[in-house]
Amino acid sequence: MANFSQYITKQSPRTRYWLGALFVFVGACGFSTKAVLIKLSYQTYPVSSITLLTLRMVFSLPFYFIIAYRLSRQPSHRTFTTPQWTWTAALGFLGYYISSLFDFIGLQYVTASVERLILFIYPTIVLAIMALFFKKKITMLQYGAVALSYIGIAIAFVDDAKAGEQKNLWLGVAWIFTCAFTYATYLVGAGRLISQVGSIKFTCYAMIMAGIAVFAHFLMTNDIAILWHLPWSIYWIGIWMALVATVIPTFLTAEGINLIGSGNASIISSVGPIITIVMAYWMLNEQVTIPQLVGTAFVMGGVLMISWKGKRD
Repeated sequence: MANFSQYITKQSPRTRYWLGALFVFVGACGFSTKAVLIKLSYQTYPVSSITLLTLRMVFSLPFYFIIAYRLSRQPSHRTFTTPQWTWTAALGFLGYYISSLFDFIGLQYVTASVERLILFIYPTIVLAIMALFFKKKITMLQYGAVALSYIGIAIAFVDDAKAGEQKNLWLGVAWIFTCAFTYATYLVGAGRLISQVGSIKFTCYAMIMAGIAVFAHFLMTNDIAILWHLPWSIYWIGIWMALVATVIPTFLTAEGINLIGSGNASIISSVGPIITIVMAYWMLNEQVTIPQLVGTAFVMGGVLMISWKGKRD
């Protein structure tokens, strides 16, 4: 980790920028596979949401433990204060346990494309939270961006509701929107803590705290033997989801934000819904319709407007 950081530091500013952009792009691609993998799991075997979430943690947590340990051995390591530990545990619980669980449940009812579209409105929710609780003024441009995003979702939903391919669409919408809300809340809190402890260190410990909560939930509601009697296809999906959709994009995105800033990173991450739509069409045979693409374009446009505004601020 230290050698990699030193390598990046030695590069020219232009090279660092393009490396950062590449990291964010690859990270967005990785994150975008999660919904498709979850839907693929549900189609392959009748696995519960908490079981699938537990598998994700089983295969991803060893990497976070190893990286956290290596960070703790560095000369520059600083131990968390009690408030920092408390907030890290609370935010990890909210962002990687509660939010993830709502996402996994919601995907039982909606397509991967719709899930990614709803989740992508989290910047608008962050904006609302900052306005309500931190008195940050919302500009007319930002109001327009929020309106554009929700018009896009409405366009996509009308088409999905007519298609009749999804059972209990609005229940799924409620779960995924709640996921987006809890994730936005996590981001607001994490942004303030990351500036104190560092993004990689915070991510490792937040994931570890969330993993403890996930395992506790699983053990209270299931027999642990379930984990040893799943089809190999589910284990492979769990490994892919842990590595490609969790561990790798987590650190690539964190380093990318460090190199190019959160504003530029948000803009590049806008590729996420498109990647999910393409993968869902390819791997899940989900239909791609004109209204869905139009709605996606509206949502992406709204998020891009907020991202550009955030960059200028």
